[in-house]
Amino acid sequence: MRIIETNSASETYKLGVEVGKNARPGQVYALIGDLGVGKTVFIQGVAKGLGIDEPVNSPTFTIVQVYDSGRLPFYHFDVYRIGDVEEMEEIGYEEYFFGEGVCFVEWANLVDEIMPKETTWVTIEKDLGKGFDYRKISIR
Repeated sequence: MRIIETNSASETYKLGVEVGKNARPGQVYALIGDLGVGKTVFIQGVAKGLGIDEPVNSPTFTIVQVYDSGRLPFYHFDVYRIGDVEEMEEIGYEEYFFGEGVCFVEWANLVDEIMPKETTWVTIEKDLGKGFDYRKISIR
């Protein structure tokens, strides 16, 4: 497990850029963290690292957002509002998970039974005792 501590949104973004630059086809990342912890900032960095210049926001009401303008297709899922795994099956998640792109699944703990065994789990946590902008980011 790798643990990274950041002290600003820009540091969290830069870590995302590093992850995006190193991403390979077929990788699936689970992104866990409370509301407002910086998941979207991290994802925006990943997109930048993949060479995507268009605006990236959380696909809360569409479940998956597809970005094709980078060096790899980027599939950004937000499963916070889904009722059950059947909704993931309806959108054909397997085509994304086992395709040639990179998948990031926010709130993946809600659908952990369908996450591939090789998933990289990224957890972002706050610790207000260490400052408002402090984040502990665990990658395993």
